[in-house]
Amino acid sequence: MSKFDHCLADLLYRYQSGELHANCRSSSATTKTRGWLADAYRVPYQHLTVHKDAKHEAEQLQLAILRDQKIDFIVLARYMQVLSPEFIRHFPSRIINIHHSFLPAFHGAKPYHRAFERGVKLIGATAHYVTETLDDGPIIEQDVARISHRDSLDDLIKKGADLEKVVLSRAVKWHLDNRVLVYANKTVVFD
Repeated sequence: MSKFDHCLADLLYRYQSGELHANCRSSSATTKTRGWLADAYRVPYQHLTVHKDAKHEAEQLQLAILRDQKIDFIVLARYMQVLSPEFIRHFPSRIINIHHSFLPAFHGAKPYHRAFERGVKLIGATAHYVTETLDDGPIIEQDVARISHRDSLDDLIKKGADLEKVVLSRAVKWHLDNRVLVYANKTVVFD
């Protein structure tokens, strides 16, 4: 999970309110500061440390926890680590992540800053299934918001966060409702 918690907070709220029909058995993060959010929604929480030198060991621990809790679907909610192909193979078309839609033009750290400097007119968000190729999985949902010269960098970041929450929650809901069919690195979302 990233240092931003807007996607997790939104999903937990939608889960608690009954909008997402799932059994949320666990929440985990790579930062200790997210425990309060899981506690507020009475969702079990684990802090998992992932060091680049011991990534395999961390993933093995994560897999053991997921198996023990009988987890069959994962929402990354802006998780900023690259998952190994071995980990992903345990959950084919059952891991969803969200990111801004500036790729490939503004990848890496601070994409909103670079987009603002270039004067973008649209910002967006993309929810997709996670595959072995970084940010290249089948797209489930996307949305955009128009930007003008009156928008500040903070406006772009806030509008982007709002888009990310809505796009991710739609993708998760559609997946949970069995409305998404994956084929040839694409999806069909049924009405």
